[in-house]
Amino acid sequence: MTDKNHNENSDFTTEEELFLLRNKDGKVVGIKDLRQANFQATMKDWKSHLPKMKPVSIIIWIIIALLGAIAWSIIAVSRGETINAIWFVIAAVCSYIIAYRFYALYIQRKIMQPDDSRATPSEVHNDGQEFDPTNRVVLFGHHFASIAGAGPLVGPILAAQMGYLPGTVWIIFGVIFAGGVQDMLVLWYSHRRDARSIGAMARDEVGKFAGGLTSFIVFIMTMIVLAVLALICITAMAGSPWAVFSIGMTIPIALIMGVYLKFIRPGRVNEVSLIGFALLLVAIFAGRWVSETPSVAHIFTLSQSTLVWWVMGYTFVAAIIPAWILLTPRDYLSMFMKIGTILILAVAVIGVRPDVTIPALTNFAGNSNGPVFAGSLFPFLFITIACGALSGFHVMMSSGTTPHLIKKESQTRMIGYGGMLFESFVAIMALVAAISLNPGVYYSMNTPQASMQKLVGKAYNTNATNTTNVKSAAIAAEGNAALAIPKIAMNPNGKPMTIDWEGTTGQAALRQVAKDVGEISVVSRTGGAPTLAVSMSNILKRVPIIGGTGMMGFWYHFAVMFEALFILSAVSAATKSTRYLLTDALSNSKRKAIKRFGDENWLPGKIVTTAIIVGVWGALLLMGVSDPNGGIRIMYPLFGISNQLIAAAALAIVCVMVVRKGYLKWLWIPAIPLVWDVLVTFTASWEKIFSGNVNIGYFAAYSTAQKAVNSGTLSGVSLTNAEATVRNSLIQGSLSVVFLACVALLLILCVIRVITVVRVKQVGAEFSSETAYIPSHLFETSSFWATKLEHKVLKNKK
Repeated sequence: MTDKNHNENSDFTTEEELFLLRNKDGKVVGIKDLRQANFQATMKDWKSHLPKMKPVSIIIWIIIALLGAIAWSIIAVSRGETINAIWFVIAAVCSYIIAYRFYALYIQRKIMQPDDSRATPSEVHNDGQEFDPTNRVVLFGHHFASIAGAGPLVGPILAAQMGYLPGTVWIIFGVIFAGGVQDMLVLWYSHRRDARSIGAMARDEVGKFAGGLTSFIVFIMTMIVLAVLALICITAMAGSPWAVFSIGMTIPIALIMGVYLKFIRPGRVNEVSLIGFALLLVAIFAGRWVSETPSVAHIFTLSQSTLVWWVMGYTFVAAIIPAWILLTPRDYLSMFMKIGTILILAVAVIGVRPDVTIPALTNFAGNSNGPVFAGSLFPFLFITIACGALSGFHVMMSSGTTPHLIKKESQTRMIGYGGMLFESFVAIMALVAAISLNPGVYYSMNTPQASMQKLVGKAYNTNATNTTNVKSAAIAAEGNAALAIPKIAMNPNGKPMTIDWEGTTGQAALRQVAKDVGEISVVSRTGGAPTLAVSMSNILKRVPIIGGTGMMGFWYHFAVMFEALFILSAVSAATKSTRYLLTDALSNSKRKAIKRFGDENWLPGKIVTTAIIVGVWGALLLMGVSDPNGGIRIMYPLFGISNQLIAAAALAIVCVMVVRKGYLKWLWIPAIPLVWDVLVTFTASWEKIFSGNVNIGYFAAYSTAQKAVNSGTLSGVSLTNAEATVRNSLIQGSLSVVFLACVALLLILCVIRVITVVRVKQVGAEFSSETAYIPSHLFETSSFWATKLEHKVLKNKK
């Protein structure tokens, strides 16, 4: 050892040296976890050096476990009694902490076994563009902002139709045993394979045909998911100068942060965080001024079609330029707003302690007649709550931008599993907001006018849909809701629902809700997003200083902007990740001209492939905003199923990689969520294809609508809608058949591959497609907060 290295080591004790990972130059590059088999093999007496848990830590973990058990018992057992929403926050937080500390760490030690002496792709290929070693906190912000789209906000709101219990159980236990496992393992296997996409990993591990099939499945389904996400974002921003201005300002703020962190003050994450946060607050409050100043507001009051082109343009540029310039700092900035808003809501729930107004199980949990969405609890609740528990969409980030930026292997658990836990908490808070809202208001907002008409019958006021006078339509819709809601059989005890808002009831209550939040009407504002905004404003208005009825309009529009920002971050990051999938596929072409476009270092190739991706989902999006009876809206029912089918494909490939690495006895870890996801998605697909219920089955709806068209009794709007149903249902059903067949074929190929490699004993490190070991020269802590030894290493480096 050289004198230089000796001086570097002088502050470490002999015991501390046992835990230090050094490269061949003697530089500290990581910390050993002696409970991992790969490090135990290097130390004979490793057991004697294992750190022991202190009594204080044991007591803390016992308290956390007891709190969680009490919260779960209250949520699960209570029937008929009033439950406080605070127990949902406690149950979620305690479950997440225990899962992260024990289950995720168990998976890390048994399957992953990270080695920080090994360089990650960002260090090996550091080019300051596609590959760039990124601070763990900044990367966590980018990853979280990228995966947290509309799913954790909208899905739980819709699922509240079936009661609070099934949604709560799936969101929390789903993320622990399924969503977090998928995100963490896909990220792990990707950066161990030079940041390969999920399609490229399938080709390497399962076979060429399986790789092409996986790329096709993920690409097509992701286009549908991106278009639906963008549509929700566009809908939230359209006509809102506040949202357009504030969200638009995050772009120059992110550019300032990127340049500051890269050139002016490298590594000063805390400084740039404060600067970015301060500027973000200025943008938010300035947005309110813009919306209230007519001479300026009209500049930022954009139509849906105009916003489509702006969003497409921004996404195209963000996907091409280096991530550190715009994408990463903007997503990190978005993280402040996202996590900050959810934490504010969580603190408000703890302080206000609102009561839960919806039963544990409603009547709709046992039938398929729900007005919010059709279908039984199994499988459709698990499809509706998409990203909050398990999301195939996350595969695009876990095998896309994130493995290109992660600095150390040991950060995989924090970013992959931890990021998914945070998203699940977002879903829980969305669910809490929905179930603390008056049920009559909830169903008034989420029941479409078509369903209202069926409930009301001849008393239905057609002005709700036929008049161009906005105020007249609003009054008619509120009157229809006042008649329809009491007829919705939601309560198991048979008690009719009432619409109540701060002492007012019926139609007057709905009028007051709209007035409080600054909207013309809130009736039939389906999709979940408006309900979340009303629920958040209703809870936050009770908080001192920032609350009050006069602030409801502020919090409502803030929530709308918050949701739009959530989704836009996911769309921009997923576009870049999808390009990696496409270029990985093109790089394997035998034709040189096509193969050239798979080179990520060739700018023309990046431009063309990005343009193709943005063009596909942008075309679907343009159809959606220009044609209210068709376009992307026909794809919306496919959103949840497509999302979960991607997860099934990803988990199947993960299972193959686990077996080929030689970890057959740990196969159950990814296999359990895979089996469950296959049961859910295949059952849902089967019902959507073959069900005779016109509210569920695509072809049943097609047949019914076609007969109505052929009857010659329809005209005008009725005929147009029926023809749209014929066209849309046929497309939906056909796509469902193709998607189901493709994923079923991929699953068969993966099963055959596993059986083959086990039979011929082609398992172990020598048969894995992992890239060769390259020593690291970087050090960074593995989690948000450095351990005592990590602090000492960082201090010794200065």
